[in-house]
Amino acid sequence: MQIKEVIRKGMIKLKTNGVDEPNVKARLLMQYILKKPREYILVYDKEELTLRQEVNYFKGIKKLIEGVPLQHITKSQEFMKLNFYVDQDVLIPRPDTEILVEEVIKIAKKVGAKKILDLCTGSGAIAVSLAKYIPNSKLTGVDISSKALRIAKLNARNNNVEGRITFISSNLFDNVPEEKYDIIVSNPPYIKSKIIRTLNKDVQNEPKIALDGGFDGLDFYRKIIKKADEYLKFGGFLCLEIGFDQREEVMKLIEEEGKFQNTYSKKDLCDNDRIVITKLY
Repeated sequence: MQIKEVIRKGMIKLKTNGVDEPNVKARLLMQYILKKPREYILVYDKEELTLRQEVNYFKGIKKLIEGVPLQHITKSQEFMKLNFYVDQDVLIPRPDTEILVEEVIKIAKKVGAKKILDLCTGSGAIAVSLAKYIPNSKLTGVDISSKALRIAKLNARNNNVEGRITFISSNLFDNVPEEKYDIIVSNPPYIKSKIIRTLNKDVQNEPKIALDGGFDGLDFYRKIIKKADEYLKFGGFLCLEIGFDQREEVMKLIEEEGKFQNTYSKKDLCDNDRIVITKLY
């Protein structure tokens, strides 16, 4: 069959089975199978596929229908115009998190911040991006998962910043040396435990440890906000990604701690509250 015919059949299968964005996923899967860019798929859409290519394509379609994220099939996700290896051991970097990274870059360049701690680093998307876009910065990436840290180190190496990032196996601050950082940044697990089972199948196939924020989704924020002052320089910044409905609760936790000022939030491209930034004083 021709490329366009196979993509159309794949799209119909995905749509019939309720998979989100069937057109996009059907095309991206074909790009992966052929190892070709989008332009090639568009220009040569009448090219005949080999039997092996067809079989591999529809195996991928079957996995998507079963709830396997596309990124776990392709082992790849773009973030901040960089390429990251991802698999079932790490949370897939989302475009929403770029809002957090862009704000940290802006702050770092404005105040000359160089030393940054990334808690719950996962795939290393935040730490690697910051190391890439903030000249002479030194990053520390922390995660409790040894599997996640293995992937984060791989992504640092693949993006040529491995010499600028120290990775530590730790439950938040537990094993972090008592040093002072200019910025602490985190995209922690923040989904309420009972909500996880209601999410799309592909999200449920991501590691629960990277999603589960406890009963009210705020467990990690409480712990981070409570101890952040011990690891921040005076005037340092705490930068957090939040769930779309957590702005008031997280800002209240910060206010109750009584150690921060100039707290503000920013929205993502869908007009949802996405990050909270505050400054130690």
